[in-house]
Amino acid sequence: MAYQNFNSLKRLFSVKVLLLFIATISTSVAQQKEITLEDIWGGTFRTERLDVLRSLNNGKEYSVLNYDREKKASTVDVYDYKSGNKVRTLVNTEDLPGIDYIISYEFSSDESKLMLATQLQQIYRRSSLGTYYVYDIKSKKLTLVSKDQIQEPTFNHDGSKIAYGYDNNLFVKDISNGEVRQITTDGKKNSIINGITDWVYEEEFAFVRAFDWNKDGSKIAYIRFDETHVPEFSMDVYGGDLYQTQQVFKYPKAGEANALVTLHLYDLNSGNTSKVDISKYNNYYIPRIKWTNDAAILSVQLTNRHQNELDLVFVNAANSTSTLVHKEKDAAYVDVTDDLTFLNDNSFIWTSEKSGWNHIYHYDKTGKLINQITDGKWEVTKYYGFDQNTGRVFYQSTENGSINRDIYSVLRSGKNKVRLSDKTGSNSAAFSSDFTYFIKTFSDTETPYVFTLHDAKTGRQLREIKNNNVLKNQLGVYKTSPKEFSTIQINGEDLNMYTIKPKDFNPNKEYPLFMYQYSGPGSQNVSNSWGGSNDYWHQMLAQQGYIVVCVDGRGTGLKGRDFKKMTQKELGKYEVQDQIAVAQKLGELPYIDANRIGIWGWSYGGFMAANCLFQGADTFSMAISVAPVSSWRFYDTIYTERYMQTPQENPSGYDENSPISHVDKLKGDFLLVHGSADDNVHVQNTTRLVEALVQADKDFEWAIYPDKNHSIYGGNTRLHLFKKMTKFIHETLGDPKEQLIQIKN
Repeated sequence: MAYQNFNSLKRLFSVKVLLLFIATISTSVAQQKEITLEDIWGGTFRTERLDVLRSLNNGKEYSVLNYDREKKASTVDVYDYKSGNKVRTLVNTEDLPGIDYIISYEFSSDESKLMLATQLQQIYRRSSLGTYYVYDIKSKKLTLVSKDQIQEPTFNHDGSKIAYGYDNNLFVKDISNGEVRQITTDGKKNSIINGITDWVYEEEFAFVRAFDWNKDGSKIAYIRFDETHVPEFSMDVYGGDLYQTQQVFKYPKAGEANALVTLHLYDLNSGNTSKVDISKYNNYYIPRIKWTNDAAILSVQLTNRHQNELDLVFVNAANSTSTLVHKEKDAAYVDVTDDLTFLNDNSFIWTSEKSGWNHIYHYDKTGKLINQITDGKWEVTKYYGFDQNTGRVFYQSTENGSINRDIYSVLRSGKNKVRLSDKTGSNSAAFSSDFTYFIKTFSDTETPYVFTLHDAKTGRQLREIKNNNVLKNQLGVYKTSPKEFSTIQINGEDLNMYTIKPKDFNPNKEYPLFMYQYSGPGSQNVSNSWGGSNDYWHQMLAQQGYIVVCVDGRGTGLKGRDFKKMTQKELGKYEVQDQIAVAQKLGELPYIDANRIGIWGWSYGGFMAANCLFQGADTFSMAISVAPVSSWRFYDTIYTERYMQTPQENPSGYDENSPISHVDKLKGDFLLVHGSADDNVHVQNTTRLVEALVQADKDFEWAIYPDKNHSIYGGNTRLHLFKKMTKFIHETLGDPKEQLIQIKN
């Protein structure tokens, strides 16, 4: 009896301990914070970075731009690679009257001077006007480059002169005596631009500075843009005054006239300018110019309007002759990159998809192939450089799976490959100038950016420089769910996918599904890397009871040339088919409510979301389109024609895959959002889609954000936008929390 009582007491004690344990766990879970939109857009999850990292010529030191929030001062500081110790401060704005902060900086080639960028005024995505200073490190003398706000100031090789753009013309300033020489005089707004790209080159060929110094500083090559016959686009800017103003700029839409581009050489000794004859090559676009290591030889990349042929031409500035050195052809298009690198003997490194996958090639100075350096069914995603001393090529690739990035080195012969990164995720590198060290940036979906120093021969980690453990620990108190990576077989392809489920996911319940995608040619959303604002929002939705899924369909990147380019001339066809098929397949899962499936996207993703809702009316019950293209007829020449040719050549490709052509099929709920001052995807896209929906007598919601560009941000704007989208999701897919309460009641 006494034994039985003891066992009874023991069982009672065990039950109490178990209940206490369960209560503790429940309290712990209950105490986990939920992510809010105010957290996301209020800077709660801001990451630490190494800002404006530069490797010094000695290969032993590097510099970064720091900002002291307490002192409100910017500094350019130099650190020792090996020890990590700060060696010296090159410049401190506390010592520079009139300069409150530095936005960026560049060294002259001999590192005796710094170009300091301050007070930048954004023009378009990559371009800006700025106030620039030259700081002499030894004398500590500060020189204002120009009293005007200028563009793209660039040192010549010995740092004695600076070339820059102002008011559509090119200028050269002699730093020693302050003398300014005007190189061109015919620059005129919306007519002629010298040495700075026009809107469409900047956006789609991704560069602004269209001039370059040769190696000895005796010549400047530049591109001249004649925009005279390019149609103008105008945007009303409402501002706060009684009357609105207009922003008017040249924007060539698909099939319309582009700027006429010509190539010119300016000789500083004679003051003469000569036009380079490139008429015997593909010369519709000039997407790159770059001087070789020979001061007399300029490399020029030229392409036709379809962008499926690219000519690499060497121009001899001494006698104005030119030679076709290399030619790339593709049935679809040839990508333009910045990988072209000249070695000491003027042989060059080049990347190409001609094998079906993007790889590195080595050619001699005449264009004869020496060898293909990398090969395999994977992509080279970044070319980092070539070490002349060891003969090793450094690059980043997808050899460890298309959602990951790793760092490698290999001999120029293609032999003796070394993997320099050992963690699975996203690895990128910044090498020292002599390739002794590299600073690795690592992240994955669970690890925010970590910066570490490594030996470039072996990849061995030498020390940690900076991490985001504070952010990681901070996120630990929030209710978050892991990204689950997988593949899903759709239309004969294994597509990369990630899924975010609610923290308390129960496979015996039904959940609404909310899909996210971008889907543009060569893009990637499913990546094993640290996320951004959208990821935090998706986590917030998951904690509210939605399952969030993202799938990279056909036409996206990093799975070979054929996978990427299969959407050629049919943008919006196969990508839409894939997203609809994904939704249908996921809707068959027992824990997905097939009647509550939504999709959203921005820009190309907005174009896709509208198409998916309209063409997949029996699959999707709602969609959100932000800043969408509604017809590729409204978008620019270089991007659109690269994939679609012109509307005159391919009218069905443009019209059959336009959301405007499918408005009559709309059944579900639709939210359409745009910024009125979007210089990229014009609000015209939304107004045309709105009109088509109205005439089809379809009910939908829409919002225009006044004077906001393609990014729709500034002040309270992003917070307002995401509150609107979240509310729309709750109203259309249902609020799972409220539904759970109703079920319980």
